[in-house]
Amino acid sequence: MTDQKNTLLAIVLSALVLIAWQLYFGLPQLEKQKQIAQQQAEQHQQAAPRTPPPQTGAPTQPAPGAAPQAPAQPAPIAPAATTRAAALAASPRVRIDTPDLAGSVSLKGARIDDLSLIKYHETVEPHSPPVVLLAPSGSPEPFYSEFGWLTETGISAKVPTSETIWRQEGSGALSVGRPLALVYDNGEGLEFHRTISVDDKYLFTIRDEVINKGSAAVTLYPYARILRQGTPPTLGYYILHEGLIGVFGDKGEQTATYKDIESKKTLTFDVTNAWLGITDKYWAAALIPDTAARVHAEFAFAPLGDIKTYQTDYRLDPLTIAPGRTGAADARLFAGAKEVSIVDGYNHQLALNKFDLLIDWGWFYFITKPMFFTLDWIYRRVGNFGVAILILTVLIKAIFFPLANKSYASMAKMKAVQPEMMAIRERFKDDKMKQQQAMMELYKKEKVNPVAGCLPMVVQIPVFFSLYKVLFVTIDLRHAPFFGWIKDLSAPDPLTVFNLFGLIPWDPTVVPMIGSFLHLGPWPLIMGVTMWAQMKLNPPPPDPAQKMVFDYMPIIFTFMLANFSAGLVIYWAWNNTLSVIQQSIIMRKHGAKIELLDNIKSLFAKKRKA
Repeated sequence: MTDQKNTLLAIVLSALVLIAWQLYFGLPQLEKQKQIAQQQAEQHQQAAPRTPPPQTGAPTQPAPGAAPQAPAQPAPIAPAATTRAAALAASPRVRIDTPDLAGSVSLKGARIDDLSLIKYHETVEPHSPPVVLLAPSGSPEPFYSEFGWLTETGISAKVPTSETIWRQEGSGALSVGRPLALVYDNGEGLEFHRTISVDDKYLFTIRDEVINKGSAAVTLYPYARILRQGTPPTLGYYILHEGLIGVFGDKGEQTATYKDIESKKTLTFDVTNAWLGITDKYWAAALIPDTAARVHAEFAFAPLGDIKTYQTDYRLDPLTIAPGRTGAADARLFAGAKEVSIVDGYNHQLALNKFDLLIDWGWFYFITKPMFFTLDWIYRRVGNFGVAILILTVLIKAIFFPLANKSYASMAKMKAVQPEMMAIRERFKDDKMKQQQAMMELYKKEKVNPVAGCLPMVVQIPVFFSLYKVLFVTIDLRHAPFFGWIKDLSAPDPLTVFNLFGLIPWDPTVVPMIGSFLHLGPWPLIMGVTMWAQMKLNPPPPDPAQKMVFDYMPIIFTFMLANFSAGLVIYWAWNNTLSVIQQSIIMRKHGAKIELLDNIKSLFAKKRKA
């Protein structure tokens, strides 16, 4: 009776785990992926450009408040334009043209607010629209950078605002080796010059100069900010940070998700050697002040009507400019894809403070990053990231072979004494204390350590988790093909058995409530079979409840991993296959019987008997 209760309990718990996983992970992630795809499609619907309605509210400059500081609130929002094109047409612009970037700088406010990453596309189709990173105010999803000057409280010096129209000196686009020169004269003795340069990757350099032609000294505060309006769609994985990020001197890395900053409102930092910005999974925009400058930085959130606004900004120490003199401030903006080589290059070239943490390497940074470099090194020789994953898995297996050998050898010894263990359980089934004492005496006599088989596997957990991070967060796996139907190793297997792998023109995932259960492709099925084979390699546990859990575990993991990236599922299936081969060889070497075929035969024998 007790065994039946344990069996029933195991079935119920297994079902609850599977249902909970799908409800709280599978279904939400599937919906988020659909929302992201829908938003991207809507964002790039091209309509005829038209001028948006005039802005409401008086033009304002970033308000310094009680003390000089970077603006905590964004400028008033223009009514949303129907399209991105309409928002771009609302102000005069200078084109950005580099090998990796396309977009424009707005002469209104001198903002960098229009940027597309032309090397990256929204889908695996080569002719799909490029990824849009920055977007102007008035567009559906504003996301832009802004630089300028603040004045002390009570000082009436006229400085450029978000409404100021700058004048371009010269002509032509902003490109590599061809800076953009802008000028604005406030008509009160101050002349502002801005020079924007861009390299051949994703780094903008901004130099602001103020020429004081008046009769009195003026004190100004340079500032910079990155502002995002509206909460962007995020994947919501706990192992991946999306939101506000920065490294602040000796305070180290500081992060805040969009939800975190909404509750905290503001986080402030007063440090040197800092950088800060807003990051997505694969893209980021980050402010990089001079490493020697003291910055008064913050993460901030402010609701403007029904629109949520997120901001990272900093203000430098005051700069006093005497009559006839010129004051200057320098700033840098990273806006682009989080390619490992490029991010690391800027980190070393500019002597930045851990700028490589812009990529979320996770807790096991010291393992994850070398693992990526190994995977990338293999890829550059075989030309396929899927094949590189298979080779890397073999290398990991080789490194941990001594530990696995010890683990499987311990399992072989445990199998050898299993008949005696069963006899002890039967002899002392009503006295658990004597049963445990007899077991310990048996372990001591046969020199068997029941934990020895587990410890080597525990040591490998950080390695497996690090590989998972590599496959999940690095942009190199995005849209990387394998073979056959796998066109993107970073996305889930696109096929599903419930429409015969695409033969039936029907999307099972749209079924209410159970749709996420029905997204089950060939590779998750292969992974489930290899995991089942690995389970059947060992003798069944004597306890019926434990046996039921082990029997259902491959099914549970098959559905759990169905919505994971194909690269991870391929790795897991290949790792299981290698483990089955390795365990069979080692256990046979130690004289242990291979139970795989017997367990399979017994399974079918039970079915025939039933």
